[in-house]
This record gives sequence, C-alpha cells and structure tokens, in this order.
Amino acid sequence: MIPIWIAGVAYLLGSIPFGVLIVKMRGGPDIRETGSGNIGAANVLRNAGAAAGVVTLVLDAGKGYLAVWMAQRVTQGSVRWMTIAAAAAVIGHIFPVWLGFRGGKGVATGLGAFLPICREAVLFALVLWVLVVGFWRYSSLGSIVATAALPVFVYFLYAPGHAPPTDVTICTLAISLLVLWKHRANMQRLIAGKESRLTSRRGD
Repeated sequence: MIPIWIAGVAYLLGSIPFGVLIVKMRGGPDIRETGSGNIGAANVLRNAGAAAGVVTLVLDAGKGYLAVWMAQRVTQGSVRWMTIAAAAAVIGHIFPVWLGFRGGKGVATGLGAFLPICREAVLFALVLWVLVVGFWRYSSLGSIVATAALPVFVYFLYAPGHAPPTDVTICTLAISLLVLWKHRANMQRLIAGKESRLTSRRGD
C-alpha cells in the first residue's frame, strides 16, 4: 500500500494549480485563457506581473519538493519511492485532475522534485537556465535546454565516480522526455522565430 499512497498524494500535490489560483486571487483573468494559456510561472509573469510569477515559480517547485521529501521520510530514504513521488508530482502538474487533466509543462515542479534526489544536478540545471534565458530572453529555450541536460547532470553528480541507481536514471529520463514533449509547440515557435520573449507586462 505504501507506493500507492505515496504516488497518490504526490500526484494530488502536483495537481495544485498555483498559477491559476494566484492570478485569480489578484483579481486577474483565467491564466489558461491569457497569453500562451500555460499555468506556469512564465505565463503568469508575462500577464500578472513579476511578483505573481515568482510566487508561482516557488510554489510549483515547492510542491514537487514536498512530494519527494514526504516519500523520503515515509520510506526512510528509499530512492525508488522518492523517484515514484517525483514522477507522480510532475504528472500531476502536467495532467491535473482539478483542471480536466490540462495543466502546465512541469519544469519548476520537476526541478523542485529533484532537489532531495540530487540537488547538485538541479543547481547546475538552474545555472544553465539562467544563462540561456539571460542571453536569449526565451524562458522556453532555457527550460528545454535545462530539461535536456538534467539527466546528464544527474548521471554524473548523483554519485560522482559511480552510475546512479537504475530507478534514478529511468525516472530522470522519463520526466525529462515528458517535459520536452510538453514543449513541442515552443520548439516549433522557436524554430519559426515566433516565440514570446520573457518580459513582464506589469510593473510589479
């Protein structure tokens, strides 16, 4: 029963649509009907301001972290159940039950989920995201590059000098592929030169 319980709670945590809730609490429109239609931090930032975007980012990452931290505590650090929780949280964010299974792209939730598993890999991925976004000003490009690089970072940094457990490798690859799949429209717009740059429309 433990893995079922962990996966279920992690999925429900991941399903909490913080972007939608934050914009609504600020008196804004349904974020799903504004801008790119995504419920993540980048679309919130563009349409509801920097403060709302940052809060969304922190909470989306926090729910992923909490799901894996919970699994770690309940199973006395079993990496298998931690990776199950990480995958469930990301799936919850991408396919949330509260929004008819149409959610976000899972980048922040995925990074938060991997913090208890391999924080060094997450830090490297964040630095890479900052560098890409800082130079090109495309949040989606930063997310794509960081997501693609995360399995490599985890492989070399989880246990330097040794390959990580198979569960970690499979989970990292699966989550990365799912997040990249969710970015397929962004990839098409980037190639066509039609992708929106990361800017806030409100001065907060």
